[in-house]
Amino acid sequence: MSDKVYHILFLCTGNSARSVMAEGLINALSHGRFKAYSAGSFPTGRVNPFAIEKLQQIGCPTDQLGSKSWDEFAQPDAPKMDFIVTVCDNAAGEVCPVWPGQPISAHWGFADPAAVEGTDAQKRAAFDCTFREISHRVRIFLALPIDKLDRLSLLREVKAIGEKPPL
Repeated sequence: MSDKVYHILFLCTGNSARSVMAEGLINALSHGRFKAYSAGSFPTGRVNPFAIEKLQQIGCPTDQLGSKSWDEFAQPDAPKMDFIVTVCDNAAGEVCPVWPGQPISAHWGFADPAAVEGTDAQKRAAFDCTFREISHRVRIFLALPIDKLDRLSLLREVKAIGEKPPL
């Protein structure tokens, strides 16, 4: 296994829930093999408290999480991404910045739990469902033998993760 730390950027429109939960999960579960980031095309400027709650429940540090623009990661001094994953259908259809280094890109769509209206219990239930789905796909991703796959095979595998039916 290589000592390389891979960089992955999760994109969504608002960068308040799904992309942030994916970022937190990768950073918590990858044992330093990955450094995850998240950003949005139109960031809300704050992380949804239910997303923070879900990450804290698994012991994930949340103090560094924030809602930020994807433009931040297209700057010359930004970390070079190995992977770019959109997690909402809106962001997948938008024109993204040009990412240096030709990262492997894929779409893993998830329902937006932040769009659910109702009681806190109903909102938590939506976040529970989406968090479970994100966690499932993140674990599949982390199990990939990245060091052993050529670029085309890796692209195919990462895209296939997004095609798996929800739990």
